[in-house]
Amino acid sequence: MIGALVIGVMLLLIFLRIPIAVSMFVAGAGGYIMMNGLTPFLAYLKTSPYYLLSSYSLSVVPLFLLMGHLATYSGLSRSLFDAANGMLGHMRGGLSMAAIGGCAMFGAICGSSLATAATMGQVALPEMKRFNYSGSLATGALAAGGTLGILIPPSVILVIYAILTEQNIAKMFLAAFIPGILAAVGYIVAIAIFVRFVPEAGPAAQRADRSERRRAYLRALPALLLFVVVIGGIYAGVFTPTEAAAFGVIGTLIIAVFNGIKMPQFLDALRGAAVSTAMIYLILLGADIFNAFLALTHLPQSLAEAVATSGLSPLLILSLILVLYFFLGCVMDALSMILLTIPIFFPVVMALDFGLNPEETAIWFGIITLVVVEVGLITPPVGMNVFVINKMAVDVPMKETFRGVVPFLLSDMVRVVVLVAFPVVTLGLLRLFYA
Repeated sequence: MIGALVIGVMLLLIFLRIPIAVSMFVAGAGGYIMMNGLTPFLAYLKTSPYYLLSSYSLSVVPLFLLMGHLATYSGLSRSLFDAANGMLGHMRGGLSMAAIGGCAMFGAICGSSLATAATMGQVALPEMKRFNYSGSLATGALAAGGTLGILIPPSVILVIYAILTEQNIAKMFLAAFIPGILAAVGYIVAIAIFVRFVPEAGPAAQRADRSERRRAYLRALPALLLFVVVIGGIYAGVFTPTEAAAFGVIGTLIIAVFNGIKMPQFLDALRGAAVSTAMIYLILLGADIFNAFLALTHLPQSLAEAVATSGLSPLLILSLILVLYFFLGCVMDALSMILLTIPIFFPVVMALDFGLNPEETAIWFGIITLVVVEVGLITPPVGMNVFVINKMAVDVPMKETFRGVVPFLLSDMVRVVVLVAFPVVTLGLLRLFYA
């Protein structure tokens, strides 16, 4: 009862627009003191935050964030978009397809959804406007394409999930590859179907000649090589994920210097990475206090036992959890959802029998959760990516942008069904590499 009461208080604080880190800390601290008293809480507070934030695994977060911020100033977005445009731009709807391809490739370096959407939007929006693309297709494609930044490795949220659930970060990255590729392909197919019915929304651009395409591919080569070295180095056993992130920062910095990054931009990248890291660490601290309180109440374990003995189908229970994630995504950001719900839902899912071993269940659930959380980034009324892109496209009404993401939401729904029905889609590469 105390656990349920404190969760209600925390949700009320969030509803009152108090930052989620503060809401989780205040609710968790209050509940902990109610259960154990002030002195044990202070003793916990004296040691746990240090061990949490000094974790070696967590050091990968600021490194990947810095890599993403440097990529934003390095000119990589333009080269990646031009390379994708050389392949797809001559097709009907091709510029928006190229934006999806550019977002997928940039997200593989950046790891941030909002940064991917904003950076690629600066490059692709003017081009689509020049060729008279409809505002809904142009902004909808970029908002949806930005979501690829949190799914295609390296992804900061994947790292956070792995740390929360004590999973291998490299295995999480590997499991996200095929779902990430499916997302990009699904979005391109959605565009192709949409422009077939509304051809004036995405006119075909002029086909680039062979020399222009060759130059575009050569400019994109450093970014692709960086991705191959960083991610390939992890699975070849050359790097740990943290070492790979450090190497990625160095490689991205070299590319940025070669492309003419200025000192103010470099300092902005450092500042942005520091601010983002501080925000994430503060949310992690709040989540740690709240999780310590939940452990005292035994609420997650009791809920897991109740669900396991309820007689309901595991797939039905999983579907209900995913539906709840979908609705939470309408009002909360991705990281907050993960930190708030995983301590409650993870024990429930692990108590169910899906015909998988515990590690596979944990990884499969994490990827599906991330996919559904990703949908929340383009779902009304919050849809953070939609707001970012719409702010850049000042002449496009917000309702038109939300209308533009509908085909991509339908693609996401199909992808979620496929991933839930066929776990092998997520776990196939994992079983191949770690057989």
